[in-house]
Amino acid sequence: MQNSNSRIKLNIIDDIAYVSLSRPDKHNALDIHMFTAIRDTINTLKHDRNVRVVIVQGAGEDFCSGLDIKAVMGTKSSPLKLLFKWLPWQSNLAQFVSTGWRKIPVPVIAAIHGRCWGGGLQIALGADIRIASPDASIAIMEARWGLIPDMGGTLALKELINLDIAKELAMTGKEINGDEALNYGLITHVDKSPIEKAQNIAKEICQQSPDSVAATKRLYDKSWWSSPSLALARESLYQIKILLGKNYKVKTYNQLHKNDKTKDFKTRQRW
Repeated sequence: MQNSNSRIKLNIIDDIAYVSLSRPDKHNALDIHMFTAIRDTINTLKHDRNVRVVIVQGAGEDFCSGLDIKAVMGTKSSPLKLLFKWLPWQSNLAQFVSTGWRKIPVPVIAAIHGRCWGGGLQIALGADIRIASPDASIAIMEARWGLIPDMGGTLALKELINLDIAKELAMTGKEINGDEALNYGLITHVDKSPIEKAQNIAKEICQQSPDSVAATKRLYDKSWWSSPSLALARESLYQIKILLGKNYKVKTYNQLHKNDKTKDFKTRQRW
């Protein structure tokens, strides 16, 4: 399956969805069209029960250089479209390009190269796994424009790094490379070929039951900071749902018959 527009290219190959930020002439900077394209792509993938893994990358020299200030501030309507929300605790359009990846019931891997600044980093923070090249340039860049990070990445940032490090990076807007980001816990892996590393991880994930993978993502996202009682309750409920599903039986068969022809997994349960 292939789908594309002027800002996002989506290719689904062997149940792996490749999402490419596709504005290379502007270093994949975020204008209003890029925001809406990311939102629409997330909503498409959220409902595709055959997709097993999502890999997010940037076309050209950079992953994403952040907000296109001139384009967004060039019209009165664009800032309103980005910031408007019906309820304070919901994600607006600007925040959804980070938080939305969490709503997809499969692992999302960000393959980072070149510049990953400001809004670009907020997008990457929404992923479950982040892989960066050693020479990637990573920064919470909003301070340089007199702004605060307001695209939802705070949710992930507080789960990944210490408060003092987060404050320093956000208040200074300084750039760090892939190795420094790994040392801070901001990314998962450093690799000379982030996309190749992402593909290898995706292939490993695809060997597992799509139900257990989806349930694990949901379990950890909901329980990591919740009360112990709720975490234990979710474990039990999710496990029962998995045991009643078809993919548990497929995975068990494949595990016990490794030298035989394996069975294909069924469509993922709804999570």
